[in-house]
Amino acid sequence: MRDVLQTEELEIPEGVEVSIKSRVIIVKGPRGTLTKNVRHVNMDILLQKGKTTKVSLAVWQGGRKHVACLRTIRTLINNMIIGVTKGFRYKMRAVYAHFPINCIIQNDGTKVEIRNFLGEKTVRHVAMLDGVTIAESSAQKDELILEGNDIDNVSQSAASIQGICRVRNKDIRKFLDGIYVSGKGAISDE
Repeated sequence: MRDVLQTEELEIPEGVEVSIKSRVIIVKGPRGTLTKNVRHVNMDILLQKGKTTKVSLAVWQGGRKHVACLRTIRTLINNMIIGVTKGFRYKMRAVYAHFPINCIIQNDGTKVEIRNFLGEKTVRHVAMLDGVTIAESSAQKDELILEGNDIDNVSQSAASIQGICRVRNKDIRKFLDGIYVSGKGAISDE
């Protein structure tokens, strides 16, 4: 069944500037600027300015899947706002049973080199996506910290590190070695 009109609203906090032009959303804040193109989703995106600035999203004559995009785009904008105000941090831990995984950070935190995974001689290289920096934790052994403004880039960089350390041709119930995400959230939530 089609709904005539479905709407979602999102309040914009102070210190964040949002501009929308032909479904290209630009969010500016104290940590930088993020841009997102959502032209593939057919919906009305309006910026309402009053006492508080709001972004209102509307879908006319939408089916179930089309209406579901409302909340998706709202969350997308919300994540951009959190990114330009607080930033995102992913924590990853190196897990090993016998051969200690050696992570070397290169190029001022834009690249990581993984050595001695399962005792293999192969050296694995992972480049961080733009805007993402990687550092070794000073508080915890074998912990990597990824930080950035764009949640997509931070989480994809973490997934690339986890994906390159997959165990192949062995029983994955027994060989649990790898680098896994142990925590995620905004930077100032600590």
